[in-house]
Amino acid sequence: MNRFKDKVVVVTGADKGIGFAIATRFADEGAKVVLASINPDVEASAQALRQSGARAVGVLCDVSNREDVARLYEKAEAAFGRVDVSVQNAGIITISKLEDLSEVDWDATMAVNTKGTFLCCQEAIRTMRRTGGGGRLINMASGQARDGFIYTPHYAASKFGVMGLSQSLAKEVAQEGITVNAICPGIIKTDMWDYNDRVWGKMLGDFGPGELMESWVQNIPMKRAGDGRDVAALAAFLASDDAEYITGQTINVDGGLIMS
Repeated sequence: MNRFKDKVVVVTGADKGIGFAIATRFADEGAKVVLASINPDVEASAQALRQSGARAVGVLCDVSNREDVARLYEKAEAAFGRVDVSVQNAGIITISKLEDLSEVDWDATMAVNTKGTFLCCQEAIRTMRRTGGGGRLINMASGQARDGFIYTPHYAASKFGVMGLSQSLAKEVAQEGITVNAICPGIIKTDMWDYNDRVWGKMLGDFGPGELMESWVQNIPMKRAGDGRDVAALAAFLASDDAEYITGQTINVDGGLIMS
């Protein structure tokens, strides 16, 4: 499939996990891809796509920093001439009881997850307006934008913010041919899996390795965790012409875990 031939796609948090899966899906469908991350390994991830025949560049970027974000979209435009799709995937999580939650962790989570989404949307829209032709903004929320989980009040708040931002912005730019949608992944097996299992497992009852996440999987109607490809498939659909009349929506990718 070449649905995205000649399209330029920016993906943040793209050095690994869900972000890299999304970048790979777009590259496989013919897009020119800009992978952004605060992790220097992002260039190696871009190189891996180039080795498979894709046109891809890696850019170091802290999405909570306005100057970094501006440079990201400048580099995307310089490399490929335009930006058609921007996927705001970069995110962080820590796990803490509210009484122990530090202001530093609260601020960092909000800065990356919510402010970072805002800054990237802002710069992506500016770039799309310069080059014309509308565009697609896809923001990564979370199942916790539907149902805040215990010991992550800051993360849940940040992802509720992403959902609200997406709905408001969708109304603002709809007449420009720019759609804005959010994705809510559920339990997705990525590098974050082991961290969640270890920390939450200890706080929720001293679960052994793998036991907590497996108990969560048993609550999923499909009885399996998702992986990055499940999320990437939805991102590709939302960026496609088939989704041109879909905007302001928040869509779950969770095997039926949350049905609202």
